[in-house]
Amino acid sequence: MNYAFILIAGSLAAGAALLLLRPLVRRRDDGRPVALPAALVLAVVLLAGGGLLYTAFSNYAWTGAETAESPAAMTARLAKRLQRESGTVDEWLQLGRSYAVLEQFPLAIRAFQKADQLAGGKSAEAVMGVSEILVAQDVEELRGRGGRLAERALELDPSSRKALFYSAFAALGRGESAVARGRITQLLANEESPEIRALLERGLQSADQLEATANQPPGVPAADAARITVHVTVSPELAAKLPPNAPLFVMARDPKAPGPPFAVKRLAASFPVDVELSAADAMLESRRIAAGQQLEVVARVALGGTPTASSGDPFGQVGYHVGKDGKLNIVIDRLSP
Repeated sequence: MNYAFILIAGSLAAGAALLLLRPLVRRRDDGRPVALPAALVLAVVLLAGGGLLYTAFSNYAWTGAETAESPAAMTARLAKRLQRESGTVDEWLQLGRSYAVLEQFPLAIRAFQKADQLAGGKSAEAVMGVSEILVAQDVEELRGRGGRLAERALELDPSSRKALFYSAFAALGRGESAVARGRITQLLANEESPEIRALLERGLQSADQLEATANQPPGVPAADAARITVHVTVSPELAAKLPPNAPLFVMARDPKAPGPPFAVKRLAASFPVDVELSAADAMLESRRIAAGQQLEVVARVALGGTPTASSGDPFGQVGYHVGKDGKLNIVIDRLSP
Protein backbone atom coordinates (compact mmCIF):
# COMPACT_ATOMS: atom_id res chain seq x y z
CA MET A 1 0.00 0.00 0.00
CA ASN A 2 1.28 3.49 -0.87
CA TYR A 3 1.41 5.08 2.60
CA ALA A 4 3.14 8.21 1.29
CA PHE A 5 0.19 8.93 -0.99
CA ILE A 6 -2.30 8.40 1.84
CA LEU A 7 -0.36 10.74 4.11
CA ILE A 8 -0.22 13.51 1.49
CA ALA A 9 -3.87 13.14 0.52
CA GLY A 10 -4.94 13.11 4.16
CA SER A 11 -2.95 16.28 4.89
CA LEU A 12 -4.55 18.11 1.96
CA ALA A 13 -8.01 16.99 3.02
CA ALA A 14 -7.38 18.10 6.61
CA GLY A 15 -6.17 21.51 5.35
CA ALA A 16 -9.29 21.97 3.27
CA ALA A 17 -11.46 20.98 6.24
CA LEU A 18 -9.79 23.57 8.47
CA LEU A 19 -10.45 26.34 5.94
CA LEU A 20 -14.13 25.43 5.76
CA LEU A 21 -14.56 24.82 9.49
CA ARG A 22 -12.94 28.06 10.64
CA PRO A 23 -16.02 30.28 10.02
CA LEU A 24 -18.21 27.77 11.88
CA VAL A 25 -16.11 27.57 15.05
CA ARG A 26 -14.99 31.23 15.20
CA ARG A 27 -16.56 33.33 18.03
CA ARG A 28 -19.45 35.37 16.59
CA ASP A 29 -19.68 39.14 17.03
CA ASP A 30 -23.41 38.99 17.79
CA GLY A 31 -22.86 36.73 20.83
CA ARG A 32 -24.67 33.73 19.37
CA PRO A 33 -23.03 30.26 20.04
CA VAL A 34 -20.59 28.78 17.53
CA ALA A 35 -21.98 26.20 15.14
CA LEU A 36 -20.06 23.30 16.67
CA PRO A 37 -22.48 20.49 15.63
CA ALA A 38 -22.43 21.72 12.05
CA ALA A 39 -18.65 21.87 12.17
CA LEU A 40 -18.42 18.26 13.37
CA VAL A 41 -20.81 17.06 10.66
CA LEU A 42 -18.83 18.91 8.02
CA ALA A 43 -15.55 17.40 9.26
CA VAL A 44 -16.95 13.88 9.08
CA VAL A 45 -18.37 14.45 5.59
CA LEU A 46 -15.11 15.93 4.28
CA LEU A 47 -12.66 13.42 5.72
CA ALA A 48 -14.53 10.14 6.04
CA GLY A 49 -16.83 10.70 3.08
CA GLY A 50 -13.99 11.76 0.83
CA GLY A 51 -11.98 8.71 1.77
CA LEU A 52 -14.91 6.38 1.11
CA LEU A 53 -15.63 7.97 -2.25
CA TYR A 54 -12.00 7.68 -3.32
CA THR A 55 -11.73 4.03 -2.36
CA ALA A 56 -15.03 3.31 -4.10
CA PHE A 57 -14.22 4.97 -7.42
CA SER A 58 -10.42 4.71 -7.67
CA ASN A 59 -8.67 1.91 -9.57
CA TYR A 60 -6.10 1.36 -6.83
CA ALA A 61 -6.06 -2.09 -5.21
CA TRP A 62 -5.98 -1.05 -1.56
CA THR A 63 -5.52 -4.45 0.06
CA GLY A 64 -2.24 -6.23 -0.61
CA ALA A 65 -1.62 -4.58 -3.97
CA GLU A 66 2.13 -5.12 -3.94
CA THR A 67 1.95 -8.66 -2.53
CA ALA A 68 -0.70 -9.66 -5.06
CA GLU A 69 1.67 -8.83 -7.90
CA SER A 70 4.59 -10.89 -6.57
CA PRO A 71 5.61 -14.02 -8.54
CA ALA A 72 4.80 -16.22 -5.54
CA ALA A 73 1.28 -14.78 -5.24
CA MET A 74 0.58 -15.09 -8.98
CA THR A 75 1.85 -18.69 -8.93
CA ALA A 76 -0.37 -19.48 -5.93
CA ARG A 77 -3.42 -18.03 -7.71
CA LEU A 78 -2.72 -20.09 -10.82
CA ALA A 79 -2.24 -23.24 -8.74
CA LYS A 80 -5.55 -22.69 -6.91
CA ARG A 81 -7.39 -22.16 -10.17
CA LEU A 82 -5.91 -25.31 -11.70
CA GLN A 83 -7.00 -27.25 -8.61
CA ARG A 84 -10.59 -26.27 -9.39
CA GLU A 85 -10.33 -26.64 -13.16
CA SER A 86 -8.62 -29.22 -15.33
CA GLY A 87 -6.51 -26.56 -17.05
CA THR A 88 -4.66 -26.76 -20.36
CA VAL A 89 -1.25 -28.16 -21.16
CA ASP A 90 0.14 -24.63 -21.54
CA GLU A 91 -1.24 -23.57 -18.15
CA TRP A 92 0.36 -26.52 -16.38
CA LEU A 93 3.63 -25.83 -18.19
CA GLN A 94 3.45 -22.22 -17.01
CA LEU A 95 2.85 -23.42 -13.46
CA GLY A 96 5.83 -25.77 -13.69
CA ARG A 97 8.11 -23.01 -14.96
CA SER A 98 6.90 -20.65 -12.21
CA TYR A 99 7.54 -23.21 -9.48
CA ALA A 100 11.00 -23.88 -10.95
CA VAL A 101 11.86 -20.16 -10.79
CA LEU A 102 10.70 -20.10 -7.16
CA GLU A 103 12.87 -23.21 -6.54
CA GLN A 104 9.85 -25.21 -5.39
CA PHE A 105 11.16 -28.20 -7.28
CA PRO A 106 8.81 -31.01 -6.11
CA LEU A 107 5.78 -28.86 -7.06
CA ALA A 108 7.40 -27.97 -10.39
CA ILE A 109 7.95 -31.65 -11.21
CA ARG A 110 4.30 -32.43 -10.40
CA ALA A 111 3.10 -29.60 -12.62
CA PHE A 112 5.27 -30.75 -15.55
CA GLN A 113 4.08 -34.33 -15.07
CA LYS A 114 0.46 -33.14 -15.14
CA ALA A 115 1.15 -31.25 -18.37
CA ASP A 116 2.69 -34.37 -19.90
CA GLN A 117 -0.32 -36.41 -18.79
CA LEU A 118 -2.76 -33.96 -20.40
CA ALA A 119 -0.65 -34.05 -23.58
CA GLY A 120 -0.91 -37.83 -23.72
CA GLY A 121 2.78 -38.29 -22.98
CA LYS A 122 3.82 -36.23 -25.99
CA SER A 123 4.93 -32.93 -24.46
CA ALA A 124 8.68 -32.58 -25.01
CA GLU A 125 8.71 -29.37 -22.96
CA ALA A 126 7.09 -31.08 -19.97
CA VAL A 127 9.50 -34.01 -20.10
CA MET A 128 12.45 -31.66 -20.48
CA GLY A 129 11.20 -29.58 -17.56
CA VAL A 130 11.46 -32.59 -15.24
CA SER A 131 14.88 -33.48 -16.67
CA GLU A 132 16.25 -29.97 -16.07
CA ILE A 133 15.10 -29.92 -12.46
CA LEU A 134 16.59 -33.33 -11.71
CA VAL A 135 19.95 -32.37 -13.24
CA ALA A 136 19.93 -28.96 -11.52
CA GLN A 137 19.59 -30.70 -8.16
CA ASP A 138 22.13 -33.43 -8.93
CA VAL A 139 24.34 -33.48 -12.02
CA GLU A 140 24.72 -37.23 -11.52
CA GLU A 141 21.15 -37.45 -12.87
CA LEU A 142 22.64 -37.02 -16.36
CA ARG A 143 23.65 -40.66 -16.07
CA GLY A 144 20.28 -41.60 -14.58
CA ARG A 145 16.67 -40.56 -14.90
CA GLY A 146 17.48 -36.98 -15.94
CA GLY A 147 19.48 -38.21 -18.92
CA ARG A 148 16.83 -40.74 -19.91
CA LEU A 149 14.16 -38.04 -19.86
CA ALA A 150 16.33 -35.82 -22.08
CA GLU A 151 16.56 -38.70 -24.58
CA ARG A 152 12.78 -39.09 -24.50
CA ALA A 153 12.28 -35.35 -25.03
CA LEU A 154 14.62 -35.49 -28.04
CA GLU A 155 12.58 -38.33 -29.53
CA LEU A 156 9.39 -36.29 -29.08
CA ASP A 157 10.94 -33.13 -30.54
CA PRO A 158 14.17 -33.64 -32.52
CA SER A 159 14.36 -29.85 -33.08
CA SER A 160 14.59 -29.08 -29.34
CA ARG A 161 18.05 -27.60 -28.72
CA LYS A 162 17.60 -27.98 -24.99
CA ALA A 163 16.88 -31.70 -25.31
CA LEU A 164 19.79 -32.04 -27.74
CA PHE A 165 22.14 -30.28 -25.30
CA TYR A 166 21.21 -32.35 -22.26
CA SER A 167 21.12 -35.64 -24.16
CA ALA A 168 24.57 -34.91 -25.65
CA PHE A 169 26.16 -34.64 -22.21
CA ALA A 170 24.09 -37.59 -21.00
CA ALA A 171 25.65 -39.62 -23.83
CA LEU A 172 29.09 -38.49 -22.66
CA GLY A 173 28.22 -39.72 -19.19
CA ARG A 174 27.32 -43.13 -20.60
CA GLY A 175 30.60 -43.26 -22.54
CA GLU A 176 28.90 -42.97 -25.96
CA SER A 177 31.46 -40.64 -27.49
CA ALA A 178 30.23 -40.96 -31.09
CA VAL A 179 26.63 -40.09 -30.15
CA ALA A 180 27.78 -37.18 -28.02
CA ARG A 181 30.08 -35.88 -30.77
CA GLY A 182 27.28 -35.89 -33.35
CA ARG A 183 24.87 -34.00 -31.11
CA ILE A 184 27.45 -31.45 -29.96
CA THR A 185 28.53 -30.82 -33.56
CA GLN A 186 24.89 -30.22 -34.50
CA LEU A 187 24.53 -27.70 -31.65
CA LEU A 188 27.73 -25.88 -32.56
CA ALA A 189 26.53 -25.30 -36.11
CA ASN A 190 23.96 -22.71 -34.98
CA GLU A 191 25.20 -21.57 -31.58
CA GLU A 192 25.98 -17.85 -31.24
CA SER A 193 26.63 -17.55 -27.50
CA PRO A 194 30.40 -17.56 -26.81
CA GLU A 195 29.85 -19.08 -23.35
CA ILE A 196 27.76 -21.99 -24.65
CA ARG A 197 30.14 -22.53 -27.58
CA ALA A 198 33.03 -22.81 -25.11
CA LEU A 199 31.09 -25.39 -23.11
CA LEU A 200 30.22 -27.39 -26.23
CA GLU A 201 33.83 -27.32 -27.39
CA ARG A 202 34.92 -28.70 -24.03
CA GLY A 203 32.34 -31.43 -24.60
CA LEU A 204 34.05 -32.29 -27.88
CA GLN A 205 37.39 -32.44 -26.08
CA SER A 206 35.85 -34.81 -23.55
CA ALA A 207 34.61 -37.01 -26.39
CA ASP A 208 38.16 -37.05 -27.80
CA GLN A 209 39.58 -38.06 -24.42
CA LEU A 210 36.96 -40.76 -24.07
CA GLU A 211 37.87 -42.23 -27.46
CA ALA A 212 41.59 -42.00 -26.68
CA THR A 213 41.06 -43.89 -23.43
CA ALA A 214 39.02 -46.56 -25.20
CA ASN A 215 41.76 -47.01 -27.80
CA GLN A 216 44.59 -46.97 -25.26
CA PRO A 217 46.99 -49.88 -25.87
CA PRO A 218 47.52 -52.49 -23.14
CA GLY A 219 50.27 -51.83 -20.62
CA VAL A 220 49.72 -48.05 -20.40
CA PRO A 221 48.96 -46.96 -16.80
CA ALA A 222 45.28 -46.23 -16.36
CA ALA A 223 43.85 -43.07 -14.86
CA ASP A 224 42.08 -45.29 -12.30
CA ALA A 225 45.34 -45.45 -10.37
CA ALA A 226 45.08 -41.74 -9.51
CA ARG A 227 43.71 -40.96 -6.06
CA ILE A 228 42.80 -37.93 -3.94
CA THR A 229 42.76 -38.39 -0.17
CA VAL A 230 41.59 -35.75 2.29
CA HIS A 231 40.90 -35.57 6.01
CA VAL A 232 37.79 -33.44 6.61
CA THR A 233 36.98 -31.66 9.88
CA VAL A 234 34.70 -28.80 10.86
CA SER A 235 35.47 -25.73 12.96
CA PRO A 236 33.94 -25.67 16.48
CA GLU A 237 31.99 -22.49 15.61
CA LEU A 238 30.16 -24.20 12.75
CA ALA A 239 29.93 -27.68 14.25
CA ALA A 240 27.24 -26.60 16.72
CA LYS A 241 25.12 -25.15 13.92
CA LEU A 242 25.02 -28.22 11.66
CA PRO A 243 21.64 -29.99 11.54
CA PRO A 244 21.60 -33.75 12.17
CA ASN A 245 21.77 -36.04 9.12
CA ALA A 246 22.89 -33.22 6.80
CA PRO A 247 24.66 -34.52 3.66
CA LEU A 248 28.34 -33.83 3.03
CA PHE A 249 29.56 -33.51 -0.56
CA VAL A 250 33.28 -33.85 -1.27
CA MET A 251 34.21 -33.05 -4.86
CA ALA A 252 37.27 -32.47 -7.01
CA ARG A 253 36.99 -29.77 -9.64
CA ASP A 254 39.14 -27.65 -11.91
CA PRO A 255 38.48 -23.95 -11.15
CA LYS A 256 39.93 -23.02 -14.56
CA ALA A 257 37.62 -25.36 -16.49
CA PRO A 258 34.00 -25.04 -15.30
CA GLY A 259 31.86 -28.10 -15.71
CA PRO A 260 30.91 -31.25 -13.82
CA PRO A 261 33.35 -32.29 -11.06
CA PHE A 262 36.05 -34.83 -11.86
CA ALA A 263 34.87 -36.83 -8.85
CA VAL A 264 32.26 -36.45 -6.12
CA LYS A 265 31.08 -38.39 -3.10
CA ARG A 266 28.06 -37.90 -0.87
CA LEU A 267 28.50 -38.82 2.78
CA ALA A 268 26.85 -38.19 6.14
CA ALA A 269 28.16 -35.01 7.74
CA SER A 270 29.92 -36.81 10.62
CA PHE A 271 33.35 -35.46 11.53
CA PRO A 272 36.22 -36.12 11.34
CA VAL A 273 36.09 -38.22 8.19
CA ASP A 274 38.68 -39.48 5.68
CA VAL A 275 37.56 -39.36 2.05
CA GLU A 276 39.19 -40.91 -1.01
CA LEU A 277 38.23 -39.82 -4.52
CA SER A 278 39.18 -41.76 -7.63
CA ALA A 279 38.15 -42.20 -11.24
CA ALA A 280 35.40 -44.51 -9.99
CA ASP A 281 33.72 -41.43 -8.48
CA ALA A 282 33.59 -39.55 -11.80
CA MET A 283 30.30 -38.12 -13.04
CA LEU A 284 31.35 -38.36 -16.69
CA GLU A 285 33.56 -41.06 -18.17
CA SER A 286 35.42 -38.40 -20.09
CA ARG A 287 36.07 -36.25 -17.03
CA ARG A 288 38.01 -38.29 -14.51
CA ILE A 289 40.88 -37.82 -12.09
CA ALA A 290 44.31 -38.37 -13.67
CA ALA A 291 47.88 -38.04 -12.45
CA GLY A 292 49.36 -34.58 -12.94
CA GLN A 293 46.10 -32.67 -12.56
CA GLN A 294 46.01 -29.66 -10.26
CA LEU A 295 42.51 -29.63 -8.84
CA GLU A 296 40.54 -28.00 -6.08
CA VAL A 297 38.90 -30.27 -3.52
CA VAL A 298 35.80 -28.84 -1.84
CA ALA A 299 33.98 -30.29 1.16
CA ARG A 300 30.53 -28.76 1.63
CA VAL A 301 27.67 -29.48 4.00
CA ALA A 302 24.53 -29.13 1.89
CA LEU A 303 21.91 -27.56 4.15
CA GLY A 304 19.43 -27.72 1.27
CA GLY A 305 20.27 -31.37 0.58
CA THR A 306 21.44 -30.85 -3.03
CA PRO A 307 24.92 -30.89 -4.61
CA THR A 308 24.36 -27.37 -5.92
CA ALA A 309 25.82 -24.82 -3.50
CA SER A 310 23.30 -22.67 -1.63
CA SER A 311 23.91 -19.46 0.26
CA GLY A 312 24.92 -20.22 3.85
CA ASP A 313 26.29 -23.73 3.18
CA PRO A 314 29.36 -24.43 5.36
CA PHE A 315 32.39 -25.42 3.29
CA GLY A 316 36.17 -25.72 3.14
CA GLN A 317 38.59 -26.35 0.29
CA VAL A 318 42.20 -27.17 -0.55
CA GLY A 319 44.33 -27.30 -3.70
CA TYR A 320 45.47 -30.80 -4.69
CA HIS A 321 48.19 -31.99 -7.09
CA VAL A 322 47.08 -35.47 -8.16
CA GLY A 323 49.90 -38.01 -8.04
CA LYS A 324 52.10 -35.74 -5.94
CA ASP A 325 50.14 -34.80 -2.81
CA GLY A 326 49.25 -37.31 -0.13
CA LYS A 327 46.48 -36.95 2.43
CA LEU A 328 45.61 -33.26 2.92
CA ASN A 329 43.43 -31.60 5.54
CA ILE A 330 40.23 -29.68 4.80
CA VAL A 331 38.63 -27.62 7.54
CA ILE A 332 35.03 -26.58 6.98
CA ASP A 333 35.16 -23.07 8.43
CA ARG A 334 33.38 -20.80 5.92
CA LEU A 335 29.90 -20.14 4.58
CA SER A 336 28.91 -19.92 0.94
CA PRO A 337 27.96 -16.34 -0.04
